[in-house]
Amino acid sequence: MSKVILAAFRGDPMCFVHVLLNLLDMQERGLEARLILEGEATKLLPELEKEDFFLHHLWQKVKEKKLVEGVCRACATKMGTVEVAQNLGFTLLDEMKGHPSLGRYLKEGWQVIIF
Repeated sequence: MSKVILAAFRGDPMCFVHVLLNLLDMQERGLEARLILEGEATKLLPELEKEDFFLHHLWQKVKEKKLVEGVCRACATKMGTVEVAQNLGFTLLDEMKGHPSLGRYLKEGWQVIIF
């Protein structure tokens, strides 16, 4: 089984929809897929939780399937969403000077795709 990390950096919802769709598609095809929210994508957390936000239903599926690997601590702090990430129960990833180490995932056999 292939293992894939999707690292989402962009905070544009029209780009992030592709992250969610691909994540769910990979999981449905039997791949072990996980999401890391990085950069501006961390600012989407409050919006994704709103029921009237157009990505909410996809986001709920991702959360129900426990596909979120974690959220960048430094970026969520900068974007003002670190408390939202914590309240949602997400792991704050910070092993590389406050950011997730994508190198760690590569060493563990994950393929990393950056959005």
